[in-house]
Amino acid sequence: MKKNIIILFLALSLVTALSILFYTVFAEKKDPNVITLFGNVDVRQVDIGFRVSGKVATLIYEEGDRVSEGSLMCTLDESPYDSQLEEALAAKEAIRVNLENAEVLLLRRLELIEIGAVSREDLDNARANRDQLIANLVQAEAAIIVARDNLEYTKAYAPTDGVILTRIREPGTVVNPANPVYTLSVTSPVWIRAFVSEPDLGRVNYGMDAEVFTDIKRGRTYSGKIGFISPVAEFTPKTVQTTELRTDLVYRLRIYVDNPDRELVQGMPVTVKLKV
Repeated sequence: MKKNIIILFLALSLVTALSILFYTVFAEKKDPNVITLFGNVDVRQVDIGFRVSGKVATLIYEEGDRVSEGSLMCTLDESPYDSQLEEALAAKEAIRVNLENAEVLLLRRLELIEIGAVSREDLDNARANRDQLIANLVQAEAAIIVARDNLEYTKAYAPTDGVILTRIREPGTVVNPANPVYTLSVTSPVWIRAFVSEPDLGRVNYGMDAEVFTDIKRGRTYSGKIGFISPVAEFTPKTVQTTELRTDLVYRLRIYVDNPDRELVQGMPVTVKLKV
């Protein structure tokens, strides 16, 4: 019995010694010159809509399509705004004709006033009518600009490179200004949202190089730079998994990352390493 206890004790001692040896030799040691952070690719979206109301005529893209900055995405029925533009052009032409006639009448009054054939009141009325038509012409030209702008606003363009997340409307739908038609996921530039603990805040600075890793097997290492450090402390978000207590104060970082292979997608969890 005593012999078995001794053997068991020796076995436990051997296992303990081997464990200590393995941890000492093979366990990964934390590099004091590297700050490891955990975060996500920032989710950034743009709602695409029109600046005027109308009936949706065409929707060019489907969900999942990639679009480039400046690409035409959708259009409204242009006929009401074409009519408004024609009306504004006609109004300007009518005012221009009346103005020409008023100029002629004013010149006649100026000639006749010298010989006393017309009263000073008639001359003043002719000049006031001419001035009023000049103001009306300026107003008509402004109305033409507004009508042309409204006609152009029947088209919506991609404000940046991105991927169509949602096609919200369909052709034939009547929409009001700012009603979203598409939701666009912004793909460039790529931002990483990470958090640094308060003790490490003094070790990071703007422009510091960063290495970004994903959970994809055999994934590449992405390079980036710190572009924003929040001046306001906050509690660690629940979505960030760190070894620190969740009640520790942290500061939000924004890291701009090169994404040549487009494998960094919004919301993806990443690991960020900063070499101090």
